[in-house]
Amino acid sequence: MTNRPIHVMIIEDDEIAIKIYENFTHKVEGFQVVATTSTGKQAIELINVFTPDLILLDVFLPDIKGTDLLWEIRKKHRGVDVILITAANDVDTVSEAIRGGAFSYLMKPIIIDKFLDTLEKYKETRLTLLNLTTVEQDDVNSFFRINSREELVVKTEKVGSLPKGIDKHTLKKVRQSMEKTKVSINAEELAKVFGASHSTARRYLEYLVANDEMEVEISYGTIGRPERRYRKK
Repeated sequence: MTNRPIHVMIIEDDEIAIKIYENFTHKVEGFQVVATTSTGKQAIELINVFTPDLILLDVFLPDIKGTDLLWEIRKKHRGVDVILITAANDVDTVSEAIRGGAFSYLMKPIIIDKFLDTLEKYKETRLTLLNLTTVEQDDVNSFFRINSREELVVKTEKVGSLPKGIDKHTLKKVRQSMEKTKVSINAEELAKVFGASHSTARRYLEYLVANDEMEVEISYGTIGRPERRYRKK
């Protein structure tokens, strides 16, 4: 695993949007914007000179549709990850982004907290993959965002039932750990307490938030890095 920052390229034809994305990307520890461009042609030329780790890609570019550019990138640079940032809300564009392997899809106007949280999730996924040689189903669920908080919210509180990915014994341990915690805690800290992976700890914490047993707060620390911290209500 390398300690170098995650190199980011921004492909966007709105100069103001570029500045906003660049500014907030640098607020997340471990990211560095190394190039920006406003056209697909320039983007391909830049990618052929150096290969970024992550591209923030608009769909509406002056010379090519962003989803078509995504497939061009996939032809030669499969190791480059892409997050779509766009006003496009049609099903065809979203479907094409999924088929093209986009890590995430953010719709304009951008909600800054969502933008920052997506970068944190990307970094977490990338670091986890770099540190693992094999994975468990829980890890895979996390990578593909299965059993996310939104999915857990829907009708999971039937008597005696739990959603997939939530084990009653592990849930009991998490609840007991949180009962003993007087201050807010993040997923990494909880994972160390009861010996689970970061992704497992976060899934259970988000489940408890969805069930209104806990509350979550976003802490930006001293350098603006967003962090999700949980406390019992």
